[in-house]
Amino acid sequence: MTTTPLPFSERTSASRTRTYRVVHRTTYTYDDSVSSSYGRCYLTPRELSDQRVLEHHIVIDPEPSDRSEGVDAFGNVDTFFHVTTRHTVLEVAGESVVEVDPLDEAVTEAGPALEPWELARPLGAAGVAGEPGAMAAQYSVDLQPPEIDDAVREYAASFFTPGKPLVEAVRDLTTGIYTDFRYQSGSTSVSTRVATVMERREGVCQDFARVAIACLRSRGLAARYVSGYLATEPPPGRDRVVGAGATHAWAAVWLPGGRWLPFDPTNNKFVDERHITVAWGRDYEDVPPLRGVIYTDSKKSTIKVAVDVAPIE
Repeated sequence: MTTTPLPFSERTSASRTRTYRVVHRTTYTYDDSVSSSYGRCYLTPRELSDQRVLEHHIVIDPEPSDRSEGVDAFGNVDTFFHVTTRHTVLEVAGESVVEVDPLDEAVTEAGPALEPWELARPLGAAGVAGEPGAMAAQYSVDLQPPEIDDAVREYAASFFTPGKPLVEAVRDLTTGIYTDFRYQSGSTSVSTRVATVMERREGVCQDFARVAIACLRSRGLAARYVSGYLATEPPPGRDRVVGAGATHAWAAVWLPGGRWLPFDPTNNKFVDERHITVAWGRDYEDVPPLRGVIYTDSKKSTIKVAVDVAPIE
């Protein structure tokens, strides 16, 4: 049985600035007492030209004895904390109100996006340290261990043919991943390699973003991994289920001049006003929502994550 993929979603006349209240709550439960818990989280949405953070705070229970906020090498806000109160349950909740604009039409309909994709290679666009191309070049280098293999190169080459406008190649890559790969919750983990996803042709949003990024880098383009949230509508006739959302991931490709074109292979579209950006880096490992170290004799633990993205009219 074959299915017809949804058409690539462009900006529509219904696009407008949206405001959302986001709650991202993570609860760890242990079967024995934890004496010390160190954590680092990326839960603060970014301030961007098309995204404004109107309210934000992070609540940690038990209250940390030490806590600090900083900015990492990619410009993301990260929060460190140390809980020294003995506990069997740790809860970390990020709560935000964010205003998001639609994608600027100029990114896809004018300028560098319409030029041949070969001209968007950052080291070709600028080779002097400090220039936009040189700054973006860090996003064009393969990871360690490498993710770019012959399967990735062959797949990418089918979309990035010589002289093709960059925006068309990215659009085709997005639709290709959406069509060729099956979304299957629980089929992968954060440690699953791109090669495994390519072989199985299934995964989740972070896998599809990483496949896209590997393809772009295989052609010498700069691509970054973006983490955040996606506002979704309940099925017709159904109420919105509070806390039933999830984190989301997508990719972005660099354009000469310093702009980035974000796209979402999971949903076959360019990123729009329903995407809320939290952090970006070279890969998921640069921007996990929450990670840490605990000191305990606990043998078992559970983790529960609840995400709610509610529109504010």
